[in-house]
Amino acid sequence: MITVEVSNDKQAWNEEILERGGHPLQLWNWGEVKSAHNWKAEHVFVRKDGDIIGAAQLLVRSLPKPLSSLVYIPRGPVCGESDREEVLGELAEYSKETYSAVAITIEPDWHSMEAIDGWKKSDNNILLARTLILDLTQTEDDLQQHMTKKTRQYIRKSASESIEIRKVKREELDACLDIYKQTAKRAGFALHADKYYYDIFDMMGEYSPVYAAFSNNKPIAFLWLAISEMTAFELYGGMNEEGQQLRANYALKWHAITLMKKWGLERYDMNGLLNDGVSTFKQGFADHEDMLVGTYDKSLSPLYTVWSKGLPLAKQVVRKIKSLR
Repeated sequence: MITVEVSNDKQAWNEEILERGGHPLQLWNWGEVKSAHNWKAEHVFVRKDGDIIGAAQLLVRSLPKPLSSLVYIPRGPVCGESDREEVLGELAEYSKETYSAVAITIEPDWHSMEAIDGWKKSDNNILLARTLILDLTQTEDDLQQHMTKKTRQYIRKSASESIEIRKVKREELDACLDIYKQTAKRAGFALHADKYYYDIFDMMGEYSPVYAAFSNNKPIAFLWLAISEMTAFELYGGMNEEGQQLRANYALKWHAITLMKKWGLERYDMNGLLNDGVSTFKQGFADHEDMLVGTYDKSLSPLYTVWSKGLPLAKQVVRKIKSLR
């Protein structure tokens, strides 16, 4: 017998996600952040004959009429490969019965996915499938051997400059957000209101450390992570003009990578690659790329086609969802 069980126990949920090597976006704390910003988070275990075979943090978002809602699972569900079909089937049925969802969308932390009846690839992605994931079980020397020569040089050069790299305190977050606003203006991407970032800092706590390179006790570059037992996932980062001149982002990223390795994490995910300067910078840290399975939908309503392709309002909602990630 397979059943879906709602969890209302934050500690038990996080322990299960961490023990199973789940992604930080599946931690209860991330759901708290999203619940404060236009989503509803629900935490469900899928059980088979009483044993947990899967877990998923469901993010539910209301959609314009005649649509009802969308259920989204970022970097989940968390389950073994042999259990995927049963887990996904139960989650789809639960989403349909509980939320009358037009669709359930998953963006799992998987490198491959066999064809499962009813699930199809979607172009309405929120997280990027093309990324770069470092294997932190390697030695530091091995990690550096896979870098470009220029990246190794810039790490050494920026580390030798008069900068200090350390964890950011809450009262220093404003200065980092000022840098992020400068970065966004240069790159032309949208930002949340400051409260969103403060909510991440406060609600994620130890699961979302922020590090910065300081010059004269002021941050000139920062890097914001979300972490679980196994995975470090880059959320945000940026640098100001002085940070660019000193190439502080090189020493800063290497500091974060080696610290996560020291803490015992096994994977460092740079969270997406595009064809831009930021991606070129990331690619200097490895000689490979990673391709996750991407975005998959299962239609739960006759209105799915309207949602996925036909309705301009739906496309606006997708863009809005992307801006709220």
